[in-house]
Formats: sequence, C-alpha cells, structure tokens
Amino acid sequence: MALYSEKVMDHFRNPRNVGVLENPDGVGEVGNAKCGDIMKIYLKIENDVIADVKFETFGCGSAIASSSMATELIKGQPVSEALKLTNKAVAEALDGLPAHKLHCSVLAEEAIKAALKDYYDKNGIAYDPADFPDTEDCEHCAL
Repeated sequence: MALYSEKVMDHFRNPRNVGVLENPDGVGEVGNAKCGDIMKIYLKIENDVIADVKFETFGCGSAIASSSMATELIKGQPVSEALKLTNKAVAEALDGLPAHKLHCSVLAEEAIKAALKDYYDKNGIAYDPADFPDTEDCEHCAL
C-alpha cells in the first residue's frame, strides 16, 4: 500500500487556491518553526459566504495537501458551515493521511478557524470562544 493516497499526491502536486488575497476579510496563521509547518489562510466573505479563499503553507507535502483540500471544502460555503470543518473531514476528503501526518489536517482546521475568528473580530460579530481552538501552543506537534 502506498504511503499517500492519490488525492494527497494530487493536492500536493497541483494545490488549489494557493496565494494571497488582496484586502482579505479574515486571515489566520497557525503553526511554528518547531513543528516545521506553518499555514496562512486568507478569506474573502460576501453575504456570509466564503466567496474566495487562498493559502500559503510552508511545510511537507501532507501540509500542502491538507491546506489545499481544506480550502476546497469551504469555498462557496456559508461561514457557519466553514466553522464546522474538522481535521477528520479534511483527512477523509484526502482518502486518509498516515498517522504521523494527521497533525497537518489539524493545522488546516485551525488555520480556517483562526481566519474566521479574525473575520468575526474585525467585524464585531459575536461568537462562542469554544468554537475556536487555542493555537498558541501548537499542541498537535506532539502527535
């Protein structure tokens, strides 16, 4: 059995939504140099729908594939649906990740949520703090 699925390899070789958005409505950056993976997500939100999303990822192939897939999963979705994105959904959409690379899907979820929190904060939109993980400690790096 191959270490990586065809979907992982496709999103690594041909990542979707790479780049930076001009004047984003929300930006989220997670990860750190100790972990080796850093993801930055940019959101453009119109009428409470994610109209566009871009990412920049410094990391391994699984991190790039996870970022790419996560952006595909939320693009065109209402903000409320994007907020429900889980690392499990990202990994499943990629047809799985090796156990030692699951932290990449966790980073993707955290980056999306950090960008959504930034959007809420910039626009004075109330939210439940429990919906947003504390990414300061990069706890997933222990996985």
